[in-house]
Amino acid sequence: MTILYRAVVLAGGFVLVLFALSNRETVSLTLWPLPFLVDLPLYLVFFLSLLLGFLIGASTAWIAGSRVRRELRRRRRRIEALERELAATQAELENPPVPATTALPASRQAT
Repeated sequence: MTILYRAVVLAGGFVLVLFALSNRETVSLTLWPLPFLVDLPLYLVFFLSLLLGFLIGASTAWIAGSRVRRELRRRRRRIEALERELAATQAELENPPVPATTALPASRQAT
């Protein structure tokens, strides 16, 4: 399986290098409300857009998973509390408390 994974990664890297070498022409990039004009190679614009898309997708997935992570933290704390309670109960059952003996008052003692 690792051989297949490495082969796919190597082939993908090779394709990306070929893409970068084939698209070295510069393009002008402007963002409408900003007055800036940037000349970048086409492959760099492509890779930056892929990176931006990845970051947006990863942050969206992270935000969407916050409810699940919060529930898991709550359950983990509950399990730890129950385990502590169980250990205390088991220790109490193994070593039961010795009942205290009470002496009768002197007036009630048998003669």
